[in-house]
Amino acid sequence: MIVSARQVAVFAYAEPVDMRKSFDTLAALVKHALDKDLLSGSLFLFVSKDRKRAKVLYFDGTGLCLFAKRLEKGRFAPVCDRVRSSSVTMTLSELTQYIEGSERLGQSPALLTWADLTPRWPEKNRRAG
Repeated sequence: MIVSARQVAVFAYAEPVDMRKSFDTLAALVKHALDKDLLSGSLFLFVSKDRKRAKVLYFDGTGLCLFAKRLEKGRFAPVCDRVRSSSVTMTLSELTQYIEGSERLGQSPALLTWADLTPRWPEKNRRAG
């Protein structure tokens, strides 16, 4: 079976975060600052002020998981410089590139809706599901 990683939403908190924050404090940021549902299966990225550390918080269906990375050389790309909102939406591929140290963010095309495909596949040809 082929599964698309594009179905997983990733939200990056745009402000620097103190990496001493625990599961519960990061979960509170997800709920109150990002206004997202922690139990949705989405991933939430937090980056430190010096951009040498990053954490990804997610719920795997049985409990909260926290992935942490500390760079020995270099820095993560600045998330907060990308937009002027409280969060940045990424794809799972972009998150992977980000965690691996890529500074080329925002390269993935936006997800398509049925309306985007209508000129190619008119509604009358759409099969009832």
